Amino acid sequence: MEVLYCGICHSDLHQARNDWGWSVYPMVPGHEIVGRVTEIGDEVTRYKVGDTVAVGCMVDSCQQCDQCRKGLEQLCRKGNTQTYNDRDRITCEPTYGGYSKRLVVREEFVLRVPDGLDLSKAAPLVCAGITTYSPLRTWNVGPGSRVGVVGLGGLGHMAVKLAAAMGADVTVMSRSSGKEADALALGADRLLVSADEKAMAKAESSFDLIVDTVPVKHDINPYIPLLDVDGTLVLVGQIGPLNEISTVPLLLGRRRVAGSPIGGIAETQEMLNFCAKKGVLPEVEMIRMDQINEAFERLERSDVRYRFVIDMATLMA
Repeated sequence: MEVLYCGICHSDLHQARNDWGWSVYPMVPGHEIVGRVTEIGDEVTRYKVGDTVAVGCMVDSCQQCDQCRKGLEQLCRKGNTQTYNDRDRITCEPTYGGYSKRLVVREEFVLRVPDGLDLSKAAPLVCAGITTYSPLRTWNVGPGSRVGVVGLGGLGHMAVKLAAAMGADVTVMSRSSGKEADALALGADRLLVSADEKAMAKAESSFDLIVDTVPVKHDINPYIPLLDVDGTLVLVGQIGPLNEISTVPLLLGRRRVAGSPIGGIAETQEMLNFCAKKGVLPEVEMIRMDQINEAFERLERSDVRYRFVIDMATLMA
């Protein structure tokens, strides 16, 4: 496939700088990819040359285990193959991502981009979109659901848009009121200032689901009492340690803390179709390939609204 656009995920920054300790160089990041099919193998049946397609965070799995057979390739018992900084299951060669002119992908891990989605904005859906859509679907969010979103960055703004499109009552939680106008414009019903002790106390037991999108170590204890009985706080941002958690509100309120990765291929396609139907797209800033280092620096200081996308036509051959 020819790569047309590639989103920049916060994990690209972590991987490029080896924040998690498992980066392998040389590396080509990028797992939010939209492009066009230019050639197919002899046994490919799902796609044809000229189709508009997308590739997300994984490009293979064992296809045989119980999780893969259920369409949960992201939870493959043998581990899914990541789009970059991983090893091909057949050749054992490194996988390279979407900061590229072209990509070769197994057809089972290619997604169809529905008509009506703006290609220049659609790429982040296959990471930021599915990362937030999956827990919303897992915990059955719909009309009447009370959803909180912690953090209003690349993941958080998608969680707001998707939850609102599902009919939920949505509250953004932020340390200050500075993002209130943005939160409301994105579809939230209100903003809750987490530094306001009185407001936080008043909001106790008022959420069915809280989606925590913060991508760094932080304290989740202030948010747990906000959950209603059987409510869940699901972590989708931070990969690594958190501050110590008090079990008191968990035990006394029968509350839960959970984690959620991306979704499977079928669920990701469902998400793309949902976004096309509801007109949900990320807020993006288009950049040239030669602006990537500046984009990484801005991403590190949260200076982006809300997702960078690289126009791959600017990558010199």
